[in-house]
Amino acid sequence: MASLARVARVRALSGGLARPLELRRRIAQGEPAGWDAAVHPVLRQVYAARGVLAPAQAEHRLQHLLSPHALGGMAEAVALLAEAIRDDWSILIAGDYDCDGATGVAVAVRGLRLLGARRVHYVVPNRFVHGYGLTPALVDSLQPVPQLIVTVDNGVASVAGVAAARARGARVIVTDHHLPGEQLPAADAMVNPNLRGDAFPSKCLAGVGVMFYLLLALRAGLRARGVLAAPEPDLSTLLDLVALGTVADLVPLDFNNRVLVAAGLKRIRAGRCCAGIAALVEAGRRSLGTLCASDLGFAVGPRLNAAGRLEDMRLGVECLLADDPAQARRHAERLDAINRERRDLQASMVAEAEAMVAQAAQTDAVGVALFEPSWHAGVVGLVASKLKERLHRPVIAFASASIEGCGDGSSLLDLRAQDAHTSCAQLRGSGRSIPGFHLRDALAVIDARHPGLIERFGGHAMAAGLSLRAADYPRFAAAFDTAARELIAPERLQAALYTDGELPPGAFTLELARQLRDTGPWGQAFPEPVFDNVFDCAGWKVMGESHLRLQLRDPRDGALHEAVMFNAWPGPPPPARLRAAYELVVNDWQGRESVRLLLRHVEPAG
Repeated sequence: MASLARVARVRALSGGLARPLELRRRIAQGEPAGWDAAVHPVLRQVYAARGVLAPAQAEHRLQHLLSPHALGGMAEAVALLAEAIRDDWSILIAGDYDCDGATGVAVAVRGLRLLGARRVHYVVPNRFVHGYGLTPALVDSLQPVPQLIVTVDNGVASVAGVAAARARGARVIVTDHHLPGEQLPAADAMVNPNLRGDAFPSKCLAGVGVMFYLLLALRAGLRARGVLAAPEPDLSTLLDLVALGTVADLVPLDFNNRVLVAAGLKRIRAGRCCAGIAALVEAGRRSLGTLCASDLGFAVGPRLNAAGRLEDMRLGVECLLADDPAQARRHAERLDAINRERRDLQASMVAEAEAMVAQAAQTDAVGVALFEPSWHAGVVGLVASKLKERLHRPVIAFASASIEGCGDGSSLLDLRAQDAHTSCAQLRGSGRSIPGFHLRDALAVIDARHPGLIERFGGHAMAAGLSLRAADYPRFAAAFDTAARELIAPERLQAALYTDGELPPGAFTLELARQLRDTGPWGQAFPEPVFDNVFDCAGWKVMGESHLRLQLRDPRDGALHEAVMFNAWPGPPPPARLRAAYELVVNDWQGRESVRLLLRHVEPAG
């Protein structure tokens, strides 16, 4: 692992990587109407820029959820699960090793037990042993073979794994939300809103959301069969888990997902979440009473994901299944320690990746591929994410399929190196994209043009994974860059930060900051409010080792505002007059709340 000094040195070498950022203002998508006077005018403006023009579009009540019966394959899945519960089958939940998968497993296990299943167990593949999804290797490890396997957040690409399970006598229900390939697995039932021809209106459900919907339909099916015990199980107790998995998986927060997340946050804020989430919130130094969606994404989710990246996601699932607070706290402390290790490893790998790009900058790749033999396969997705932010280019980072790494330890410094190391049999890549470039579809284009180049791939518009032979890495890197050049419109390569315009004088209030925090929920495709104003810098100082605390004066009325900017030091000092893009946030310090500006971007103002 690189020392902190080495990380700083490498980052200094790559300091010019970041693309110039352009501030753009969102435009209202209509005229707001019908709002109560208690809703701040600025919040109405923020909503209008996201297409929410009337109060009904912001009423995130559970009765507004789309019907589970609109999902294709639901009748077959419910019939099979009802039979399994009636006849006391052994049911195995096969999950995924990310936060969506872990929460989906916990929802499935807790929910099926609530609905009467007595023999419910789970398995999560180890990414370094079994690979992704329901693979033949994972099926071979099952002793004994369960009577029914239910996948969560995976399975739509598990053609061989489903065949292997059925060959051993298991029935299989696939629940997933990933885009399908050309061939579907021969499962007994399949529930996935993104299957071709599926009529479900929302295509944005996370894997945990699909599982929750299956439980809703199963409860209705058991009720119709007259076998549901009274009082009926309250499946809303699972919504804290649904909210966490939905936010952490970065699926778009359309109206239906906002309903799910808002209901989950309401439970958490009321202190009615499961012990595991409460312990993870505590480990992340957040408050249950004021928790917001961004806390789930930045404080809770990463602690669960770290287990799947570096060790075994069963640690995360056990935390979420724990009912004893003390036991949950022990699990959360272990997950927190793994997450600290992950952060150190990530910092080292990102610094190396930035140096690789800086030294190969003359290639100016549009689709960026990176490989370093010593990189950890569980962290390359985070490397791709950080580089994507710096470069505003789609990035795929690769590691050896072996956790220990391989080769002679030397790096591939050229983005399209001609001599890829071949001592590793296979590479695993994880990619992140920019708006306007559908990453999974781009991989499909490459696969069609170069049959056999990619061994396996899958994912979404903004994130995807793949595997290929190490010897084919240079050919893939060139093909990825070519596809990106063809499919990305030039204007999409301009990095932009969208804002909601200026806050007027007098609007920097605790009341507005609280409304912005407590509404939403904000997240992917429904972004948190960001404003931009011109300020005079009245003072600044370094906070900790890498953050800035500033005093900003509004030249319109002379009001002083406290501001912070994280990870901005070392760097140039703030300009005397600056334009800042910022969030208006509630700063809770020792039980006292105040308004603070969280700076996202600063540039000199004329």
